[in-house]
This record gives sequence, C-alpha cells and structure tokens, in this order.
Amino acid sequence: MIEELLENVGLAEWIADAIADSLLILPWLFIIFVLIELFEFYYADKVKHFIRYAHKGGPVIGSLVSIIPQCGFSVIASTLYVRKYLSMGTLIAIYLATSDEALPVLLAKPEYFKYILPVIVIKLLVAVPAGYLIDLIWKPELREIQEPEQKAESKPVETGCCKHNVLSHNKMQLIIHPLKHTFNIFLFILAITLLLNFLIDEEKIAGFYQNGVLLYKVIQPVVTAFIGLIPNCAVSLAITVMMLKGTISFGAAMAGLLSNAGLGLLVLLRGNRFKNNLRIVIILLVISIICGEFIQFASGLIK
Repeated sequence: MIEELLENVGLAEWIADAIADSLLILPWLFIIFVLIELFEFYYADKVKHFIRYAHKGGPVIGSLVSIIPQCGFSVIASTLYVRKYLSMGTLIAIYLATSDEALPVLLAKPEYFKYILPVIVIKLLVAVPAGYLIDLIWKPELREIQEPEQKAESKPVETGCCKHNVLSHNKMQLIIHPLKHTFNIFLFILAITLLLNFLIDEEKIAGFYQNGVLLYKVIQPVVTAFIGLIPNCAVSLAITVMMLKGTISFGAAMAGLLSNAGLGLLVLLRGNRFKNNLRIVIILLVISIICGEFIQFASGLIK
C-alpha cells in the first residue's frame, strides 16, 4: 500500500520499495527499543554486579545476558575486564553472544522470525564453550572484590550507543533514547536498503550462488568477520540487512554477528594493553571465521 502510494507520487520502484520497507518496521523498532531501555534501566546495574561476582559461571551468565538485544553489556563487560573483575573467557563469550541491532531488526517483521532462533542458538552454542575453553588455556587472574572499591565504581560511567549512559537512572531516557535510537536506526536501514536496491540485482545473486562459486563462498565469512570488528552498533544492523536482502549468506552473516561486539571493543582498545587486545581480537576473529565457514558449507550440504 505504502509502496504503491510512493510510486504514484513518481518515485522510482527501488526508492519506493526501500522507503516502504523502512517505514513498515518503524513502529515495531520503537516498541522494541522502549522494552530494551526498560531492561537496561532496571537491570543493567544488577547484571553488572552479578557477572562480576559469578566467576565460575561467567561465560554462561554473560552469554545469556548478552543475547538479550541491548547495546550496553559489552561496554560494561569491557570495563570490568580492564579492571580485572572479569576473565578473558567471559569477555569473549559476551562479545560472541552480543546481539546489538540484529535481533531488533529480525523482531520487527514476522517474515524475519525464522532467523531469530537459529541466531540465538548458534551464538550461545559458540559463546559458552569458547568462553570456558579460553579460561582453561589462559588462567584468569582476577582482582579480589573489596567493598570500598565497589562503592567507588558504582558510579554510572559506561557509555553506550547514541552517547547515552547505560547505567543512567534518569527516567526521561526511557522515552528520549528509544526515540533517538529508533530515528537513527531507521535512517541507517533506509540508507542501506536504498544502496542495496540500487546496486544489486537479486536474480543475479541467486544465479551466482546456484553456479556454486566456491571462492566467493569461502571469502564471504572472512570479510564479514573483519567488518564485524568495527566498534559500532550499526555494523550488526548492516550485516543483518544485507543477509535479509540476499546480498550475503547466513553463514557469512553469522561470522560478522559473532565478531561484532558493538562499542565494547572500543572501550577495550582504549583502556587495555595492546598485546592483550591483539590476542582477544585474533581469538574473536578465528572463532567467528571458523563458525561462519562451517555454517556456510553445512547449509550448502543441507540444500
């Protein structure tokens, strides 16, 4: 309906299609981001301290919490890791499980629901064992928790997307940030969809896959895994939209979504040692690429 109205105005089909698709998910995005904001407002601080104390269960707890769509926990995890309250295994498990904008986009339209469970299951199946294996190889040396320092660190200092404080107790943020975030994500989805509609012929892409271009299939997860390392919440959104438009495969998308830690990686790079950061980034890349390649070829065999 919206697309027909836009075409009647004189807009090209690829422009009308992009605007219509973006407008349809706008109200759902706002509702989802309000729910996310409520979760962060009431539980982010509690989760921060819970993860900090639960050393042995860190990878499990961190992964389960991070799978919930939000943009703050990878930032919190990086801050705790830099202060030596979190193990490397827990940190990487949280990075691998972090969803950022992927799940909100998939939740915004019923036809995308089929991707939600596979994304969640794969992330958890990868993140939890990886976290424990890493802690087994690199024994964590954690700082003892002391009450005076706990009080000093209870100040909300972690900054998430849109420059908002993820531990803020300002109730105005419950509406202001979702509005701001919805608008930003809407513009980003519109820009990506316009670009893809203009540049890409879906029939050619389908034909390309049917011809079985092996090199292209091998390279895709590697490229998206490197793209996922960009410390920005919008990267997971771009990867998800490209998957839904048929530009990249599900395996390639998962490689990028696994390596994408949102703004958490930026916090880590700013406050941690270079050698340790390099190790974390390499581990994150290797796990993401291996999983992406496995999914890529496993899905090919299933077909």
